Amino acid sequence: MRITLPLILAGLLFFAACSAPKKEAAKEADTTTRTGADSLTYPQEKHFKNMRQLTFGGDNAEAYWSFDNKKIVMQSNYAKWGLNCDQIFYFDLATANMQAQQPAMVSTGKGRTTCAYFMPGDTTIVYASTHLGGDECPPEPERKPDGKYLWPIYRTYDIFVADLQGNIIKQLTDEPGYDAEATVSAQGDKIVFTSDRSGDLELYTMDIDGSNVKQITNELGYDGGAFFSPDGTKLIFRSSRPETEEEKAEYQQLLREGLVAPTAMELYICNVDGSDLRQLTNLGKANWAPFFHPSGEKIIFSSNHKGKRGFEFNLFMINVDGTGLEQISYDGVFDAFPMFSYDGKQIIFSSNRNNNGTRDTNLFVADWVD
Repeated sequence: MRITLPLILAGLLFFAACSAPKKEAAKEADTTTRTGADSLTYPQEKHFKNMRQLTFGGDNAEAYWSFDNKKIVMQSNYAKWGLNCDQIFYFDLATANMQAQQPAMVSTGKGRTTCAYFMPGDTTIVYASTHLGGDECPPEPERKPDGKYLWPIYRTYDIFVADLQGNIIKQLTDEPGYDAEATVSAQGDKIVFTSDRSGDLELYTMDIDGSNVKQITNELGYDGGAFFSPDGTKLIFRSSRPETEEEKAEYQQLLREGLVAPTAMELYICNVDGSDLRQLTNLGKANWAPFFHPSGEKIIFSSNHKGKRGFEFNLFMINVDGTGLEQISYDGVFDAFPMFSYDGKQIIFSSNRNNNGTRDTNLFVADWVD
């Protein structure tokens, strides 16, 4: 979604916002003083303990836990693994050593993929892929003359279920256009995803087998990157909703070109059927990659609203009533894609910390301290 690496529509706004100044910012971040036994954390990061780096090169993100809290599924474009665009991998958290060995790839190796998530039972995953539209990576869009960063909405994305050996066992979507950004309820009964089948980028739910598809949102604008609350009754998602007639016209024109501009996004929350929809944040800039705290009463998310140069993304947490905003992470460049383990004891996220001034975005896991 989520947002990419370089594409996660579900994805990495960061890679767009700072392609030029990124190396300078990364070096700047690495000079920040670290603390004690947790050399990977910053002094202000009181919610993290026993942090561990999991990947060591490339762009790695969209890392999500298995239901038993033992495995991780992720996407990566690490060139040393022979990749030229994002593919899906999984690994066992206790035994993986990705400095020495590539994890198991569970996507086809064709096209571009995004947004993988474990299915109930932890023997299958759901993910989106463009491989039916061709073996090659679909091209990334060129910048417009005004320099605005754009996400491609690849209309060849569909959602598939694969086993851990990489065999596709089911195709869940078969509509013309974009279907991606699927995540699974903790109850294991429903999937939420984003689709443009209505002519706009809206949220939909379906049963775990792909049946009973229901449209959840219906207002003009991009709605995506949705996750269920721990009890499965609510959805949290990011949205970029144009307000003026000029903004609406621009959004619709870009969408006709298979593009969306994700530079202004806020978080919205609703019941799983779309009722009681309300805007949760009003911070400005880009607020995205939300995930429910294990209590169901707070949301952790990534935001650049405090950044002075536009590309400094950190993790924040806010109560579901919009109060109590708290900064959680403090890297000088990029922290995003947080997910709590199902038992609430750990958190995994992507960060540019400890990358020796490169552009690498790696995965980190830490014990969570409330």
